[in-house]
Amino acid sequence: MQPVYFLVPAMLLSLLLLKLNQHYASPVLAIVNRWVRWGVMAGGLAQMFQHFGWSQRGFEVLFVVFLLVWFLIDGIYRWLAIHAMSVSPLPLFPRFALNRAGDEWPVQGRFLKLRDRLREAGFKQVQALRAEVATSLYLRMSVYQDADNTTRLQIAFLPQPMGNVTVCLHLATQTADGRRIVTDNHYLPFAGFYPENWLIERRPRTRSFARLLARHRNRVATLGGVTVPWTTEPLDDLNAQQAEIERINTDLGFLLPSPEHEEHGRISHEGRFRLWKEMLSLNYLGRAARYE
Repeated sequence: MQPVYFLVPAMLLSLLLLKLNQHYASPVLAIVNRWVRWGVMAGGLAQMFQHFGWSQRGFEVLFVVFLLVWFLIDGIYRWLAIHAMSVSPLPLFPRFALNRAGDEWPVQGRFLKLRDRLREAGFKQVQALRAEVATSLYLRMSVYQDADNTTRLQIAFLPQPMGNVTVCLHLATQTADGRRIVTDNHYLPFAGFYPENWLIERRPRTRSFARLLARHRNRVATLGGVTVPWTTEPLDDLNAQQAEIERINTDLGFLLPSPEHEEHGRISHEGRFRLWKEMLSLNYLGRAARYE
């Protein structure tokens, strides 16, 4: 069977996934579409080279070659993107403030359903926050806690191209011995270092709140320890987290000291490589680095 009979349906599938993701802004759909697009590009180039007689190699050989070429190009693009982020003025660890505008929840059906699920699970909102990451561009966050105040949920609304919004969830529970058990589904690469008392698991492919909450509660039960209620305000705790993580990553060499930022950027070469690896892993496998 001619390769074109596979390429045309694959192209249509890629367009369909792209259209669906314009509405759902789902990292999982984006991963699937990257694989499909990768195959379409490699297959299309292999077919073109055969059609015009530019190579006498078989389709399978050309297909593998162009798969590797496309991966190389994508890897270079990601490395340049990390470099641009390193030298840009955008804050790596933005500081949050209270959001009194009441606009943290986008008015879309899928977000309203999520809010209903939170209520059904016994979570109540305690604060609405936002951080300015660029001029008039805000990262909005809504913070909830369960009925006994031992599990805190941070809901981050991440702006996407074409006005889309992706929601990411971060569940945290403290224990009496000072540990912080964290389970989240953030899909953006971090690749840095967390405080030693954090036991963190990132599950970017788990988009369901119910499944993420069940996983978090199972980890809390498995890891043991007496859980304690949250007493700090979410705003104070979050900004303290940001400052501590920034300090730790500077001390451990992921970030460069402030005097070197102007000449070398903010992220060290080792940090950029760690970030590059995790970015590719998240983009194509939906897997983050292990932090435990």
